[in-house]
Amino acid sequence: MANQIEKLLKKAKNLSRGPGCYLMKKSDGQVVYVGKAKNLRSRVVSYFNASVKEPKTEILVKHIHDFDFMVTANETEAFILENNLIKRYRPKYNIRLKDDKSYPYVMVDTSEPYPRLQYVRRAERKDGIVLFGPFVTGSNLSQVIRILSKSFGLRDCSLNEFRSRKNPCILYQMKQCLAPCIGLVDEDEYKKNIDLALDVFKGGGEKSLNVLRKKMFESSENEEFERAAGIRDQINVLEGFLGVSRQKNVELSGKEKDLDVVSCYSGDTEIDISVYMIRNGLLLGNRNYHFSRLFIQDEHESVEEGILSFLFQYYEKFREEIPKTIILSFDKEKLAMFQKALSDEFVEVVVRSPGRKFDSLAKLVKGQAIENQKLRISNSDDLYQGLQKLKELLGLWETPRLLECFDVAIWQGTSPTASQIVFHDGRPDKTLYRHYQLQTRPEGNNDFAMMKELMKRRIKHGDLPDVFVVDGGMGQVNQFLAVLKDEKIEIPVVGIAKARAKSKTEERLIIPGRSNPWPLSKNRGMMNILVRMRNEAHRFSRRLHHKHEKNRVMASWFDDIHGIGKVTRERILKKLDRKIEDLSQMGVVELCDLFDIREELACRILEKLRDQ
Repeated sequence: MANQIEKLLKKAKNLSRGPGCYLMKKSDGQVVYVGKAKNLRSRVVSYFNASVKEPKTEILVKHIHDFDFMVTANETEAFILENNLIKRYRPKYNIRLKDDKSYPYVMVDTSEPYPRLQYVRRAERKDGIVLFGPFVTGSNLSQVIRILSKSFGLRDCSLNEFRSRKNPCILYQMKQCLAPCIGLVDEDEYKKNIDLALDVFKGGGEKSLNVLRKKMFESSENEEFERAAGIRDQINVLEGFLGVSRQKNVELSGKEKDLDVVSCYSGDTEIDISVYMIRNGLLLGNRNYHFSRLFIQDEHESVEEGILSFLFQYYEKFREEIPKTIILSFDKEKLAMFQKALSDEFVEVVVRSPGRKFDSLAKLVKGQAIENQKLRISNSDDLYQGLQKLKELLGLWETPRLLECFDVAIWQGTSPTASQIVFHDGRPDKTLYRHYQLQTRPEGNNDFAMMKELMKRRIKHGDLPDVFVVDGGMGQVNQFLAVLKDEKIEIPVVGIAKARAKSKTEERLIIPGRSNPWPLSKNRGMMNILVRMRNEAHRFSRRLHHKHEKNRVMASWFDDIHGIGKVTRERILKKLDRKIEDLSQMGVVELCDLFDIREELACRILEKLRDQ
């Protein structure tokens, strides 16, 4: 190890003194950390010289076998490059933004004939596209769109369905669509209706509500009480949607109606970030993130730099939602660099400190970040506390960040499968979920052989976890350890199993070498991680079995129906969300609408359904 460090130190002393990025690698070539620096030589040398380092840096250095570097023209370019490299290599020791949902929009494509209201989370910005939003999470936007489309007779079919239709769909018969597909409404009348629907999003909604109230009274006068009650319920939903928006209005003077207010709180062990989103003076809601201070691996990198790197990932993921102004309480030099990086990559943005105008709002957001951390830690359900406890129980020298769990199952006595679940920093990383189709063995259910096959295939992919989690007791754990020993791999293994305790079922952690299982209820953070992993493994495994079952039953059922080719059958299977018995209750028009097929083909399917 000492010779390797000397070799790396010699290499580092020959680096440029200019800005750039460096990539720390393990012996198998895996990139475990990406960093940036104003002075590459000085920064990289500091990892390998004899000076005293923080424990987290010492841990990182033990993994480093080699490093690469990339020189940039300035610090801003290094900042942008670092983000791109983190996204590409997904290094274990960098802070990464996990999957998070964007805010929803209403989109209207005016280039389409008879345009429709669409619910989208990724907003396209091109000619003919009109967007409303983003809207508050939990605002029932999809339900509002559905109500408006049906109330004003707007089409909700795709453009392909609209162009290929020769007869109106069932929505026309239910008086929920004006059937523009076959020309039963002219464009001017349709435009008036879509303008009424859009009034909810751009004009306060009073015009739309008045039209619906008039329809409700007319239905009541005609003694169509059920229809009147339905319209009344729709009005209540729309009024509730509009009421949420009005209550969250933020009083802002001047032109700055679109902005993000970002604040951070750095506690003893963790960092919390809160982002308040304000659009057109409306507080949409907030996003909250947190991570351990230990995950800022580079001791030379300030907490501010680590947070800015994280925020750059955030704005890249939600680039459609970047406002004109971002309020952030940081050093002016760092804010200028951050603004230049955002403007170079995405859009012209003003990034500045709160000042007097936004000081009270910035304090509110800071209070949110503080309360989030306080509540999480006081409830003892913090994920990082859970990972720290797992480290303590297993006697590890670093906090485990990457955990994997497998579920091996037999489908109908044959076709064994396995699901692989991966958690990073206590949260699921669904991009690394995998299904394995294992060999069917003549001796039947051979757990050890299946596990051995699974691990051999898993090892080929590299990037092994810090801890393996097994669903089961000591027997299953020992079996897993034996497989790892055969493959000459030293990675800790724990089991999670249910046991009866004091007239109730308790989740317990099985640890090799420990005589008694450890009750997970002692640490809610660790229990939340491990129990969720086990449940995710079961869910992911069942999904594969359900897919097999549906394809087996339905594919064979459609085989002898004339006119159903491979492409049509696959399209039908994708859209099939009900049993064969339920299909027999449908009509020809409904089958055409459901599967996007011709009438003659729907008739053949219905004929077979009724014969059975």
